Amino acid sequence: MNELWKLLKNGNKPSLLAGIVNAIVALLKGAGFLFTGNVALFAETMHSLGDAANQFFVYVGSALSKKAPTARFPNGFGRIVNLVCLFAVVIVGIMAYETLIEGWHHLVNPSESAGFWISFSILAAATLLEAGVLYKAGKEILHDAGVEGGGLAPITKGFANLKYARPATKLVFMEDTVATAGGLLALIAVVLANFFGLGWTEGLASMIIGGMMFFVVGVVFLENARGAIGETDEEMLQHIAYLVAEDPDVRDLQKVEVIKEGEALHVEIVAEVESTLSFAEVDDIRDRLLDIVASQKNIADVVISFDEDDGIRTYKREGKGKSGKPSPDVLKKLQ
Repeated sequence: MNELWKLLKNGNKPSLLAGIVNAIVALLKGAGFLFTGNVALFAETMHSLGDAANQFFVYVGSALSKKAPTARFPNGFGRIVNLVCLFAVVIVGIMAYETLIEGWHHLVNPSESAGFWISFSILAAATLLEAGVLYKAGKEILHDAGVEGGGLAPITKGFANLKYARPATKLVFMEDTVATAGGLLALIAVVLANFFGLGWTEGLASMIIGGMMFFVVGVVFLENARGAIGETDEEMLQHIAYLVAEDPDVRDLQKVEVIKEGEALHVEIVAEVESTLSFAEVDDIRDRLLDIVASQKNIADVVISFDEDDGIRTYKREGKGKSGKPSPDVLKKLQ
């Protein structure tokens, strides 16, 4: 139990915050729907319920993924977060379906909703809360990417640096982008229905929200399916190949493999060195390379082996003593 508590303390904080906020928001929206019958509130209630369940699952998964490797699972538990995200998006998909169906019914047969100010106040408060979670997730993304920025930067730069985010943080950011946009849409629909008699706009807003939820399901499912299988991190592969090739004693690279498991990266390198080097000298080279590679971000383990230089260049160096980055064709050979 103590181990579980320690793991939970290291879980993804944006996911936990988002789960708590969405649970509160879902209760508020659900109460508003019961009092008013507003279909836009129903759509947002389903959305927030799905997000809350989703993000609690992701929080627990992100915590368990940090469990240390064991004899039975020597590669660790990094892929748990990908598996949990896959399960979580199924919940969002069900909620998205219900939202689309309810929206379609209201679009075809619009009904008058009561309690305008109740609906408006709840949606406005919920949208502000969702925007706060989105901002927090954006700050985490900038931190992961090593980018500084205040003001609106966590939101504007968050999209630009989304590829650097951890799986759990990325899921929260995408879901709360949809939640914030959905809240604004629902607000517009409620105003149009109340002041202009356009009741069908609530159904339309509900269908758009459902469609956005399905978009998140598709993107997150594909990304985490790749992570669960074990995906090469191309950017880190290039970066590590470049660093290792810079070593003056490394003549060539036979293989560089960087496999992503959740947030962790597993690295395997086969480097070529001069056959005249002694075992002690090769061991010094290995220690030097281990220090360099292991110091890079999110590296979980590094395996480095050596072979004698065969005189055939796989990794091409350019310039005077400085290696150029490998081309895509070279990268394929290194894997």
